[in-house]
Amino acid sequence: MKRNLLFILALITVMAQGQTPDESAIKQIFDKALVDGKSYTWLHYLTTEVGARLSGSPGAAAGVEWSRHELENVADSVWLQPVMVPHWIRGQKEIGRIMNTKKYGPIEVNVCALGSSVGTGPAGVSGTVVEVKSFDELKQLGERYLKGKIIFFNRPMDVKSVDAFAAYGGAVEQRGYGPSEAAKYGAIGVIVRSMGLNPEDYPHTGGLRYAPNIPKLPAIAISTNHADRLSKLLKEEKDVQFYFETHCETLPDAPSFNVIGEIKGSEYPDEIIVVGGHLDSWDLAQGAHDDGAGCVQAMEVIRLFKILGIKPKRTIRAVMFMNEENGLRGGIEYAKQAALKKEKHIAAIESDRGGFTPRGFTMTATDPIKTKIRSWKPLFEPYGLTDFSQEGGGADISPLEPMGVPVLEFLPDSQRYFDYHHTQEDTIDKVSRRELELGAASMTALVYLMDKYGLN
Repeated sequence: MKRNLLFILALITVMAQGQTPDESAIKQIFDKALVDGKSYTWLHYLTTEVGARLSGSPGAAAGVEWSRHELENVADSVWLQPVMVPHWIRGQKEIGRIMNTKKYGPIEVNVCALGSSVGTGPAGVSGTVVEVKSFDELKQLGERYLKGKIIFFNRPMDVKSVDAFAAYGGAVEQRGYGPSEAAKYGAIGVIVRSMGLNPEDYPHTGGLRYAPNIPKLPAIAISTNHADRLSKLLKEEKDVQFYFETHCETLPDAPSFNVIGEIKGSEYPDEIIVVGGHLDSWDLAQGAHDDGAGCVQAMEVIRLFKILGIKPKRTIRAVMFMNEENGLRGGIEYAKQAALKKEKHIAAIESDRGGFTPRGFTMTATDPIKTKIRSWKPLFEPYGLTDFSQEGGGADISPLEPMGVPVLEFLPDSQRYFDYHHTQEDTIDKVSRRELELGAASMTALVYLMDKYGLN
């Protein structure tokens, strides 16, 4: 009651300065996040003390316990939602080598196994490399030419695309489905150009999806710099040979949890607004931008409501989803349980595009709901959020969409995200404290308006 009274008194004070109640409430949210925010402190601990959190790993388990403990300090109630997750391990460091160049001799290159790939074992895989840019090229070359070869998918992300996520979407299918497509024509292994826009020496991992009833080929990513070098060599010399060795394997599914904390609504407790990020990360680094940032921003929404004394009308729920990276099991289980319990979600917001400068929100919803949310745009413009035009919601909340739930995603600046995405570079030193806190405040402000006015 005392905190709620302080919030009201602060609103009255700011309103006296000529601001509307909504303008003053949002200013308080941003002020508190920037002056007394906790998202960066949380993220620093999650990344440096817990570290990498690949599903099924000890790091993922530690992440669950850490987030549960922290949410218990700010939420009305906290619980763990069980979910079985894939358990893939990378094993010892991968080897990649161009074997037989006439001019340079053997050349060591930087590679890493793609997530969920089978391993080669100590014998490795060696063979002649065939470079392609598309699945249509594979089909045109056919089994007669490709059998027994290593396929090199080398379609780069489109640097002309200002939207880095659109560039990613235009290239990522070769990583996700390339190994199975190559297997159809008798290939023995796959190399995929890393999903990055810049010249880089480090490779990007990421999940692949084997098609059923097709041989599973071992698959690696190669850094963009070394992809360019390999491509150049293939133009200069015939029958370039490549060797790679990986020791990854998939173990039986492991038990894990989504971590859920909420503040109960005072007037409409059965109406739920979800904010979330995914707690799991790839194993190469700390998972700072992908997606530790989204998790702590979702947690900060709950904390800001509490510390500002805002008593929500509706239930505000923060969810740390498990297993977005290589299975989406957490998001699927959450939606399944919501349906079984007949829960009423009026909106779901995800942050999974990094902790960069806020630009707006994407949304997939009915036209009336989009119109209502866009009517709030003037309240966000003073804080740099101007883009409310794009379709889309996050991966973990996508299973809620068929249930009629409006899904939104926090939209930060996209230009640096794919420098770090799925790489050894995704570490806390790449995160700006100020940008992260601005993102948390942006999400909190949107939740505040949704809670106050509803979406009907």
